[in-house]
Amino acid sequence: ILKFLGAISVDLGKDRIKPYLPTILTPLYRELNSNYAEQDPTLKNLSQEIIEFLKKLVGLEAFSLAFSSVQKQANQKRAMRKKQRALQTVANPDIAARRKLKRHKNKAETRKRKIESLRPMYKAKRHRSHTLKDMAMVE
Repeated sequence: ILKFLGAISVDLGKDRIKPYLPTILTPLYRELNSNYAEQDPTLKNLSQEIIEFLKKLVGLEAFSLAFSSVQKQANQKRAMRKKQRALQTVANPDIAARRKLKRHKNKAETRKRKIESLRPMYKAKRHRSHTLKDMAMVE
């Protein structure tokens, strides 16, 4: 998709790309600012190259205006999700408690995995079955 966006921006040219610039920059910005573990570095490099190309194509001023609007929109979405999560804990405490239990269980599993990787001779105790009931955190 990133290559497609780069090809479209080359094809459209300087004048016709300006209205579509925020739409093109949104996935590029998301890829640059993502911090998940299994991120492909080639995607990050490709998005950086496309951004540099777009800077040269449309000029620094038009690019920075579009990029700042994309940045502002992403920050607003992030703040909205955070606010919704905070409101949900107040409105539905049972769902929040289940989420918290699940997060603590995942943290314990991660800790056990980390200990096993650091000390291969040590085997941490784990639940024997991973049934749907265990994953649902019913009670």
